[in-house]
Amino acid sequence: MFVIIQAHEYQKYAAVLDQMFRLRKKVFADTLGWDVPVIGPYERDSYDSLAPAYLVWCNDSRTRLYGGMRLMPTTGPTLLYDVFRETFPDAANLIAPGIWEGTRMCIDEEAIAKDFPHVDAGRAFSMMLLALCECALDHGIHTMISNYEPYLKRVYKRAGAEVEELGRADGYGKYPVCCGAFEVSDRVLRKMRAALGLTLPLYVRHVPARSVVTQFLEMAA
Repeated sequence: MFVIIQAHEYQKYAAVLDQMFRLRKKVFADTLGWDVPVIGPYERDSYDSLAPAYLVWCNDSRTRLYGGMRLMPTTGPTLLYDVFRETFPDAANLIAPGIWEGTRMCIDEEAIAKDFPHVDAGRAFSMMLLALCECALDHGIHTMISNYEPYLKRVYKRAGAEVEELGRADGYGKYPVCCGAFEVSDRVLRKMRAALGLTLPLYVRHVPARSVVTQFLEMAA
């Protein structure tokens, strides 16, 4: 299942989040060699202390992680402005309630190959992007912003995602870093589902059967 984890649910998904931070170290520090903070077996930075939301792909029992990414509103601190400001023009105003930043997207290829042998890495990334579009649309987000290396454009195209490159800059690593704005809309969602041959949603927003207010009223009755 693809689910959004907000700050008040961190404990509920503790095992999944533990695996996610371990996976981030394996992918970004060990494999890609990025200069990222590593604490023991985990990759965590200061933005993980700001109560971000995490979109994760996990099994129904919340014991096995297949992929994840961090989501943060651009109205607060972001890597986009704090670290990658040179990747987009000064005239671009990317701070708005409906614009969110997506970072640290990664998948566990070994776990996916074991449990979903028909899903290759490219399709797995595409499924993560589709779930992100569904999740963002469901929460009133109209634009996702992300920094990425140029080769990832092939992945986005395969997924049917529409991204506008706002700029790019050197000096962050071996390759240039691009800044892209991803449109979130029903039209793009339909295009992405068609590209993957899927009709049913991957992400389903959890709606409690009874709200706290409803329970209070029932107790007071």
